Amino acid sequence: MKPVSVVILAAGQGKRMRSPLPKVLHPLAGRSLITHVLDVARALEPQRICVVYGHGGETLPEAVRAPDLAFVRQAPQLGTGHALAQALPQLGGAGLTLVLYGDVPLIELNTLKAMINTKREQVAILTTEIDDPTGYGRVVRDRRGAVRAIIEDKDATPAQRRIREINTGIMALPTRRLKGWLSLIRNRNAQREYYLTDIVALALKDKVPVATVSAHAAWEALGVNSKAQLAQVERAWQWRNAQGLLDQGVTLADPARVDVRGELACGAEVSIDVNCVFEGRVRLGDGVVVGANCVLRNAEVGAGTRIEPFTLMEEARIGERCRIGPYARIRPGTSLAEDVHIGNFVEVKASAIAARSKANHLSYIGDAVVGRDVNIGAGTITCNYDGANKHRTVIEDDVHIGSDVQLVAPVTVGRGSTVGAGTTVWKDTSEGGLVINAKSQEQRPGWKRPVKTKVSGSP
Repeated sequence: MKPVSVVILAAGQGKRMRSPLPKVLHPLAGRSLITHVLDVARALEPQRICVVYGHGGETLPEAVRAPDLAFVRQAPQLGTGHALAQALPQLGGAGLTLVLYGDVPLIELNTLKAMINTKREQVAILTTEIDDPTGYGRVVRDRRGAVRAIIEDKDATPAQRRIREINTGIMALPTRRLKGWLSLIRNRNAQREYYLTDIVALALKDKVPVATVSAHAAWEALGVNSKAQLAQVERAWQWRNAQGLLDQGVTLADPARVDVRGELACGAEVSIDVNCVFEGRVRLGDGVVVGANCVLRNAEVGAGTRIEPFTLMEEARIGERCRIGPYARIRPGTSLAEDVHIGNFVEVKASAIAARSKANHLSYIGDAVVGRDVNIGAGTITCNYDGANKHRTVIEDDVHIGSDVQLVAPVTVGRGSTVGAGTTVWKDTSEGGLVINAKSQEQRPGWKRPVKTKVSGSP
């Protein structure tokens, strides 16, 4: 295979987006449009990647700058042929130049490989057939099926507008020919622009073969020029991603109602209900069940854990066989060991909770270290903020905390102790005793916690 240079055209304003943000920086699946294009370009391992930018000034280079990228500015923007001409000094003189677009983010690697895997000098253009080709350049062929020209929509005759095969704009071109061809392009057209597609006629005149490669699916060529088209591309991306999850064995209650805005890795027998959103990097272990309407962001969830509906989780590590939610909020810095239960309307932030501990109802656990086999009653909060600084609460193993308790940090609740309902704890407690509020915090060392009594006839 010949050496490849990639040029990504990304200078357009995108007026129909009605946004000051450069069009190619609008988000698709949680990342900018051009980031998706850069990913597939890098997967080709080209010798260079050049991004042609314009609208928005330095906003685009600042957003995606990397050591392997060169940037050239197109000002003014006079069409795709003019844009590629700005990149010529970055391309060298050998091999192929692959032209991609920063607003066409769904193009697949195998499709591009088919365009550049050639042993002879030729022009390769990516085409596809769509039901409504309005706005796209048409591929005009002769009676033998050979490509004769690319005619832009505004310059096409009524007969040419009936052609359903369109040019996607993605092209692979012999680099050594580019300078000569680009110098011959003229702007005698309805747009008064220099069309890159005019290279097709120039190549044929020079007896350079013009080959076509068909996109695997029409959605590969979808471009973004408006918020409506952005939404269309988002749904296409999400549908493609959902099909990949299904192929891996993930159970999706409805493939049309799951959004992955980053990277989702799933073990065996994972089940995801409707309207779930996964952002950043999310890892779900074997047998994880995610209920409806959950949002997980940069989270790792251990095998066998069940996440009940309407749970929000961010920057957290969840152990195996946990039960989270419904309506739980797991905030950054949280680490849960195995068999932990976090119930409805419980919020956990920057805390570590050890194995088999439970907070089942209406509690806030912040900046805390919670030991094993701890039970935290409804309405309990760690008072971690004094108005200026955060402080830590330590709850040692085998502690039982009653309902409506306030733990005023910094404070340690000793191993095996019991805190009575409604108690405000502002001093460290001894191990194994009962802590209750009277006129002041009262401690009863050696107090014995009640045990369950068996009801007659019960197992």
